[in-house]
Amino acid sequence: MKETKEKMSSLPSECTTIIVGKDMTCDGSMLVARSEDWDAMEAKNYEIYEDTKNGAREYVAKDSPFRCELPAEALGYSALAPFNLPNHWGSAGFNTAGVGMSATESIFSSDKVLEFDPLVENGVGENAVFNIVLPYIRTAKEGVERLGMLIEKHGIAEGFGIGFVDNKEIWYLETACGHRWLACRMPSDKYFVTGNQSRFREYNPNDRENFLASADLLEFAEKNGLWNPKEEEFDFHKAYIRDIKLDTTYNYPRVWGLQQMFSPSIENDVTKNTFPVFAKAEKPISITDMRRAFRFHYDNTEHDPYLNSNPKEPYRPVSIFRTTQTHILQVRPELPQAIGCCNYVAMGMADLGLFLPLYQGITSYPEAYTKGNDKASVDSAYWKFRKVMTLGMVNYNKYAPIIKEAYLKFEAETDQRQREMEEEYLRIYKTQPLRAKDMLQEFSDRILTKGIELADRLQEELFTELTKDIQAEYLFHGA
Repeated sequence: MKETKEKMSSLPSECTTIIVGKDMTCDGSMLVARSEDWDAMEAKNYEIYEDTKNGAREYVAKDSPFRCELPAEALGYSALAPFNLPNHWGSAGFNTAGVGMSATESIFSSDKVLEFDPLVENGVGENAVFNIVLPYIRTAKEGVERLGMLIEKHGIAEGFGIGFVDNKEIWYLETACGHRWLACRMPSDKYFVTGNQSRFREYNPNDRENFLASADLLEFAEKNGLWNPKEEEFDFHKAYIRDIKLDTTYNYPRVWGLQQMFSPSIENDVTKNTFPVFAKAEKPISITDMRRAFRFHYDNTEHDPYLNSNPKEPYRPVSIFRTTQTHILQVRPELPQAIGCCNYVAMGMADLGLFLPLYQGITSYPEAYTKGNDKASVDSAYWKFRKVMTLGMVNYNKYAPIIKEAYLKFEAETDQRQREMEEEYLRIYKTQPLRAKDMLQEFSDRILTKGIELADRLQEELFTELTKDIQAEYLFHGA
């Protein structure tokens, strides 16, 4: 358990990340997505910050000893923060330069490498990464460079993977140990899947178009006996990363399952960490495919914990109840940034959750999306969605189909409404920019409001069904 999280929750923060290059999607967009699996009681609240030329000059973590200097000038950005840590743990969003960031995927260095370059108690942690990087970058590559500098200067308190996307490319960074890291540019014709484990293998220090890393990544590995260049090619995962028995059931199956979903022709062995780092999908990947991927739980197989009512299932699903949010950052470079950058977010468990679009060009959210804590309430969007999925889990096989049917229908209708709104936006935004901006905000408010209204209706429907079921079970009728 990581120290930065012990003050908040006794549960670990563990995630699943999927990244898709522009030539691997059905519409030429770029996708950086992740589920944040933590504690169902940690409500997420949506935040939007404005550009400032006189921002905070120091970041002071509320839940760890980490501190660092900040530039005075900061870009505005959107975030998904825990209720009790505003301006912390921002998780995912876009800044006003159109750069998207997803932070973080928990990963783990090997015990051996940590003997030579240990974690730093007051170093950069997952709690801080998003908020000390996204407001200060204008490209995805700048994100890697800034974060790399902070890692080398302060060290890390824990291991993590971070995704960055702009209107040209995607970069993903993985930490190696206390002060070292590697980042790779996402191939445009591939996709990438990881679950709580570093996946990188190859590194070419002479190819700065596709790789960035701490300066001595190779030398450090050779010096400390982590890699012998006379015997083998450099393998980042082998040299720096932990690979233990727990990974075979907790992490491997997620990568195996998602690669089987996208690339059924790949013959992977779920028991071996031989999965391709970057893979080709059998067909182009859409937002609908991504939503389906984050709802994955070995559906309708012997390893499906929900179908089989088996909380002891050893294969850890992608979609679990204690997910706090799942996001899909999409960048469509051919569109104006306000609508071209969109974050599809489902609060809570994706399998029984509703994905809603958050456009970069909006400036506020309905109030319900900004309030919530660790107690259920009637005025919090997080808790409205959480109540529905909690009821669904009472009798998954009976109630989950009701939820899924309603949410899938709503998502399909929203997809169509988005297309219609975007056509109108493109028609007017150059000559009537303020009207286009207002139209986008009105659309967002309407869709987000309709989403929680649907959750309210589902809650009442499920309570009705549950009441009938309990009455039938405990009828005690007379003679």
